[in-house]
Amino acid sequence: MKNTFFLILLLYAFAISAKSQSTDDILNVLVQKNLVSQSEADSIRAEAAIASQANLAKVKVFPINAAKKMLLTGYTQVRYQAMEETGKIDGFDIRRARLDIKGNITPYWGYRVQFDLAGSPKLIDAYIELKLNDYLNFTIGQAKVPFSVENLTSSNKLELIDRSQVVEALVARGKDVGGNQNGRDIGIQAGGTLFKLKDRPIVDYRLGVYNGSGINTTDKNEDKDIAARLIIHPIQGLDISGAYYNGSIYGSETAKTVNRDRYGFDLSYELNDLIIKSEYIHGTDDQKVRDGYYIMAGYSFLQKKLQLLAKYDFYDPDKSKTDDSSTWYIIGANYNFNSNTRLQLNYTIKQEEGIAVNNNLLALQFQIGF
Repeated sequence: MKNTFFLILLLYAFAISAKSQSTDDILNVLVQKNLVSQSEADSIRAEAAIASQANLAKVKVFPINAAKKMLLTGYTQVRYQAMEETGKIDGFDIRRARLDIKGNITPYWGYRVQFDLAGSPKLIDAYIELKLNDYLNFTIGQAKVPFSVENLTSSNKLELIDRSQVVEALVARGKDVGGNQNGRDIGIQAGGTLFKLKDRPIVDYRLGVYNGSGINTTDKNEDKDIAARLIIHPIQGLDISGAYYNGSIYGSETAKTVNRDRYGFDLSYELNDLIIKSEYIHGTDDQKVRDGYYIMAGYSFLQKKLQLLAKYDFYDPDKSKTDDSSTWYIIGANYNFNSNTRLQLNYTIKQEEGIAVNNNLLALQFQIGF
């Protein structure tokens, strides 16, 4: 009987692989012929369902019915903030809710469209890609400006919950003179790999021309902004970059057009469970000179499920003043439940020159994606 049962299972598995009949049809026939009992059939159905769910969990890409094959991904971030500053209210918010669509029309032409539905829904990315070869590719449309490694890191891949002070202030984000543009602009960018060694990129470049007016808007003057970035990979896991930006934007706070000049350097190193990142950015908005830098280190445990991090974050919003810089000390922990789900915990100690303010911050963020 035992051998007969295993033979039935083999025939059943073969029928499934051949897709000649459905699972229920085969089991019903076997029950009718008294080759298996009803309880055995129910047990096989249950085991098959569990195995099917386990296999689905391992699949990373699912097809979508469309005129052309495309990839639909997305994620949401739910955040809780506990603020020590007087007058600030603790609470939850939906930090981001992104939908991202990518696809290739031909081997040369591709596209990307990304929306953020949190708060006021807005278009984040909308660009066309022309992929000629490893040395020359074009991005045309609304995309990230090639400046700052932290700016170019996707929000769902950041090691800490928030970007650094200097990145927020000088790379078209929340505290930039031109308002929050999510680090993006509309224009055209060329890029690729200049030099390879045994199929490993050694030198990459990015060069872009942009409106300088931000996202989801037309240009407001004839002048165009330029951005350039050079990335060197001297050894496996180490990236060293330099970037330059020059242009102007209408400042909502200043109610006038402000000239913006930026240059920066960054370093990123990953070795097994260790990660180190550092960045310096210098910026001039008309006559006001600003700069800042950060150093971050992290180490992963439990087969990369748990990551502990520490960051030193310095920013000076006006170099002509002597008592307005701020230094943040951030301690963080990430727990990755799986490749699409993680929990982040950050505690930020804020120290400002001048009048002391008790404004330390505890933040907890849950992220899930697909």
